[in-house]
Amino acid sequence: MKYNKTENKLKFDYNNMTAAFIGERGFTDKELHSMNQAAKAAFDKVSEGRGKGWMGWTELPYNQSEIVEDILATAKDIRKNFDNFVVLGIGGSALGPIAVYQALCHLHHNELPKKVRKAPKFYVEDNIDPERMNALFDIIDPAKTMFNVITKSGATSETMSQYLIVTDILKEKLGDNYKNNVIATTSAKSGNLIKIAKAEGFKTFYIPDGVGGRFSELCPVGLLPAAVLGIDIKGMLKGAEFMDKTCNKSVPAKNPALMAAVLQYLAMKKGCNVTVMMPYADSLKYMADWYCQLWGESLGKAVDLDGNRVNAGQTPVKSLGVTDQHSQVQLYTEGPYDKVVTFIAVESFRSELLIPDGAEEYPDVNFLCGATMGKLLNTEREATEYALMKAGRLNNTIILPEVNAFTIGQLLYFYELQTAYEGALLNIDTYNQPGVEEGKNATYAMFDRKGYENKKAELEARPVKSAKYII
Repeated sequence: MKYNKTENKLKFDYNNMTAAFIGERGFTDKELHSMNQAAKAAFDKVSEGRGKGWMGWTELPYNQSEIVEDILATAKDIRKNFDNFVVLGIGGSALGPIAVYQALCHLHHNELPKKVRKAPKFYVEDNIDPERMNALFDIIDPAKTMFNVITKSGATSETMSQYLIVTDILKEKLGDNYKNNVIATTSAKSGNLIKIAKAEGFKTFYIPDGVGGRFSELCPVGLLPAAVLGIDIKGMLKGAEFMDKTCNKSVPAKNPALMAAVLQYLAMKKGCNVTVMMPYADSLKYMADWYCQLWGESLGKAVDLDGNRVNAGQTPVKSLGVTDQHSQVQLYTEGPYDKVVTFIAVESFRSELLIPDGAEEYPDVNFLCGATMGKLLNTEREATEYALMKAGRLNNTIILPEVNAFTIGQLLYFYELQTAYEGALLNIDTYNQPGVEEGKNATYAMFDRKGYENKKAELEARPVKSAKYII
């Protein structure tokens, strides 16, 4: 499908980050201009790193033509032969597919008749709660289900425990043919899953070496589930490419992702340690979940690249308009000045509802009549934006002309670029996650995994909990 780039261009409105609009807590033009040199250095660092190390994600819009064709052919076969498609994954292996599914499929996809949805029912198992896993098996027939196991290392405890449970059930039902119900998405060169996949004969897709989990939605991790659902994955990649080319300037005023990074950097310097993503569209609800991992895991670092203890980062918070106008916005408007709110607006909804005439005797209800629900939703967003501006609270808005594959590709890539620029401004390693690894290693030690004996000894030496503090 072709998309008009002018009509589908994402826009970034940062008026309400400036002193001209919110007063003393906003940023002056002088402050913004003073960041140009640092911004250029961040831009240059990201540009120089393209395609190297853990920055393989920057090339995904350009280097996957053959892979995309394989994905599309596989997806067509899955739609023809299976009733359900289940992703077994966690973190970036799950949050991206969930966000894109919510954005680009019918909001009640699984409840639609198959002849209408024209795709399998879709489930993502991103936790190891036994009740949840058992509940899945209550509603699907494993023999009619394709399971997509996603883990780059093949050592992710949560995903591989699910794999063992699923394949045990499949073997009982299908015997040696069970392999036809499993697709592995993993590293091509190393790890347990690729060894298992080759030994068992699973269909396999590869996660590029330089692509980490939270940057993986635009590789087979996210593209295969999306294609199975009938989503235009070529359109997503074209949108990402368009955003990449939109952000090819080293001056923030001409590069929306770089300007967004500069603004959050300045906000952090002023003590804004919380960033809120608040989409005003149910289709974009889980973009906030995906963003929380991307931003939090990339930027929350104890030390910088020079070894200085900096405890960098912002706490990402997910919110949904208008739902959270009735729960969180009171805090954002009158609570501590420690937050930046980013609204995501949709100009044109894919379907509409007219609010009909009625309740003429009740003026405080009847005033809504004749408007559309889309107008009401966007009016409430503008009103919330105004309330924050009036209260002197930092906020900005990302505007999507419409939610489609092209604009979602732009949005994903915008945030990946912004995160990379932010890490460069903060002088931290954007791509590691030592805090996550500590918890993983402790889990391995508790299960007596070989090689973790020293960690087990460390755990056994920790203070014994006191009954005094348990009530």
